[in-house]
Amino acid sequence: MPYVKHDSICSVSFFSSLLLGAALFFPLQLLGAEQPVSKSQESFPQIQEPTVQPPQSDRFDSMEAPRNYLSGKITQFASDIDRFFGGDRHFQESNPSVIQFSVNRADGYGGDSKFDLAAKLNLRLPVTEGRLRLLLETDPEKNITSGPTPAPTPTQGHTVLSNKVVVPKSVALAVRLVAEEENAWHFSTDAGLKFPLPIQPFMRTRASFSAPMGQWRLKAAESVYWFNSLGVGETTQLDLERIFSPRLLFRASSNATWLNDKRNFDLRQDLSVYHTLNDRAALMYQASVIGVSNPQLQATEYVMLAFYRYRLHQKWLFFELTPQLHFPRVNNYRSSPAISMRLEMLFDDSR
Repeated sequence: MPYVKHDSICSVSFFSSLLLGAALFFPLQLLGAEQPVSKSQESFPQIQEPTVQPPQSDRFDSMEAPRNYLSGKITQFASDIDRFFGGDRHFQESNPSVIQFSVNRADGYGGDSKFDLAAKLNLRLPVTEGRLRLLLETDPEKNITSGPTPAPTPTQGHTVLSNKVVVPKSVALAVRLVAEEENAWHFSTDAGLKFPLPIQPFMRTRASFSAPMGQWRLKAAESVYWFNSLGVGETTQLDLERIFSPRLLFRASSNATWLNDKRNFDLRQDLSVYHTLNDRAALMYQASVIGVSNPQLQATEYVMLAFYRYRLHQKWLFFELTPQLHFPRVNNYRSSPAISMRLEMLFDDSR
């Protein structure tokens, strides 16, 4: 009997030690399954880890998906249009590197019947993730607005190389710092030098923002700049866009430019319809009102034009034809016809 009792005590001690060792050996989280809380435990406060609460839904959640789809559709369509037309919008906000060469000739009102040369370069610098860019452009003062409106360009401010070709009066070299957030915000600052001698510095800062408004998109852009030849100035532009069909885009563009030396606002209102004919050709129909604020608010010119752009080869060689009707105040608003032609080479990462 004493031996049996001793053996039982030893067995109990052995199994107790084994269970204690298992509890210490395995991680406690493996044994952390939730247990039902007794009524006695409910009276004590429980310490819980903070949890992230999902955003509460509201009655507007059903509009989120259509809004994102429509916003992306308008943005992409407008970007494709601007890229095809090769306007200053594409040059200013293009993410890839882009180079533009163009030869323009304008006849009629404001035209010079000579070939006008122009060039732009927007080059992403390596190892900067697109934040720094190198810019090269001719006659930078002419690019203070971002509208893609084609118009005849007189020879004033140019150098005549021969009786047929007009070369730019100046060339600017600048470095651009870019900061952008997806497709909503775009911010850039330029610091550069204008040649030839005497070398003249200049500064530019531009910010733009776009937001959907139902089936429309609003885009606002503000530019502040300083040129030695112009002084301090600023340009404000508001665009309202809407897609009417897979081939039609409407854009209303309001532009106001202030030059400190002139103490005057140069005003412009454009109503444009972009019509994609096929993958090689597109048309833009535009009606414009141009005016000034000083000495009084008045319209100085009305313009109606049709801008035809055709892709001659691949995605980099284009031809443009722009018949126009001008109604200038200096001619008592009598019609003055004009026509311009341009050959453009556009180099970027597209093939």
